Amino acid sequence: MFKRATLVLSLLCATSLAQAQLPAPVAQLMQQSGIAASEVGLLVLRGDAAVLSHQAALPMQPASTIKLVTTLIGLERLGPTFRGRTELRTTGDVKDGVLRGSLYVKGGADADLAGEHLEAMLRALRYQGIERIEGDLVLDRSLFQPARPDVGLPPFDESPDAYYNVIPDALLLNKNMLQLDMRATGATLQLRMYPELERVSVTSAMTLVERDCAKWEDGWQLPETRRAPDGRIEVVLRGTFPKNCNRSYSVNVLDRDDYVGRFVRRAWTDLGGTLSGRTITGATPLDARVLAAHAARALPELVRDINKTSDNTLARLLFLSLGSLQGDPVDGSLALPSGEVTTFARADGAVRDWLRAQRIDDTGFVIDNGSGLSRIERISAQQMGSLLQAGLKSPWAPEFQASLPIGAVDGTMRRRLAGTPAAGRARLKTGTLRNVTAVAGYVPDANGNLCVVVAMVNSERAGDGRGRAVLDALIDWVARSGTTSAVAAQR
Repeated sequence: MFKRATLVLSLLCATSLAQAQLPAPVAQLMQQSGIAASEVGLLVLRGDAAVLSHQAALPMQPASTIKLVTTLIGLERLGPTFRGRTELRTTGDVKDGVLRGSLYVKGGADADLAGEHLEAMLRALRYQGIERIEGDLVLDRSLFQPARPDVGLPPFDESPDAYYNVIPDALLLNKNMLQLDMRATGATLQLRMYPELERVSVTSAMTLVERDCAKWEDGWQLPETRRAPDGRIEVVLRGTFPKNCNRSYSVNVLDRDDYVGRFVRRAWTDLGGTLSGRTITGATPLDARVLAAHAARALPELVRDINKTSDNTLARLLFLSLGSLQGDPVDGSLALPSGEVTTFARADGAVRDWLRAQRIDDTGFVIDNGSGLSRIERISAQQMGSLLQAGLKSPWAPEFQASLPIGAVDGTMRRRLAGTPAAGRARLKTGTLRNVTAVAGYVPDANGNLCVVVAMVNSERAGDGRGRAVLDALIDWVARSGTTSAVAAQR
């Protein structure tokens, strides 16, 4: 009995000591929220000196702060002029307005490919005198292997139709989103769909109810997609919708082969063209010539979109783009049944090669898709801090830092840190999952010295603003600090 009491007393003392070694505002909020010291990893660096280090070597769930890994290494490995590219190609000949051969839509990880871009490419074919295509429409996603990373993957959460859950491939049009315009009176609901696709319609099985229009999503249910024997597709909306309410909402509910193929056919018909063949998937022959092309914006602009708004789909696309240009890894365990190494394995190898070149130990590091929308991704505060230090020395440091949300100004930090010394000065990537709250980036202290700050809370108590309050208190503490001595709390 005495030994057990001694053990309990020792554990309580150890917990109190760990809390005491943290900044007082941080420790106080953790105690109030029920967040244990063992559920937090912190690192604050001023230059090469650790101002604060708590469980910094422990791999933790980073949520969207892992996008810093994807974007910095993307800039370093691909360069600021990298652009994804979509091409229309053929091996056929054109004679008397007829293309005798298949039309290949070759995907090249074009992050910006929108309907108007693909329509402009098709219009370029008309300008070249092509009126009729006597061949198949071939959709080429072979830049990534497997070509459809989304197939067979279970939904991440209960909202698979939401944009943040879109899993990219090399030929992603409009991010595969279908925009719905919903306009209800007291008795009827009118629906419009954009873009208009060949033989695709949207109908309603929703019930109109008396509810505040601002809370319309409370009655939303996952739409149903029905395919008729004749090939027609009907998207059926379910749930409830407020009377006298107008809303626009985008959903990811169509198979992407249907989405791209039916868009091309509808746009080509609208341009006065005809296409006689099937819509199939396949690889573009090496000798196929380019008829039209579209290039995405330069990488720094995409990196800004990824980090400012925490765009999961763009982050995953950039991660896979890293893999598309990487050689085979030594470990072939992630090969497809065909023996070909997956693009994920190549991307993972590209990331680890860069980390090791920077002398960053990747032990315990796990990258799943590069976006943070994952239950298995892991990184330690020390690893993230070392990456951020490397970012300060990168040739693309200005582009990288400019992509980070600014406290109380923009992006995911727009509503945080207002009225604190960090407002308008801290540049931080945020991360949030059900049980994770994290930040990582750069915070100037009271003397103007730039500090690297990494903080991750992995706790069931992290939600409802509790974890965020702890992290904001840490950022405020760093921004108010200014001593040159390094006081490290090692845990």
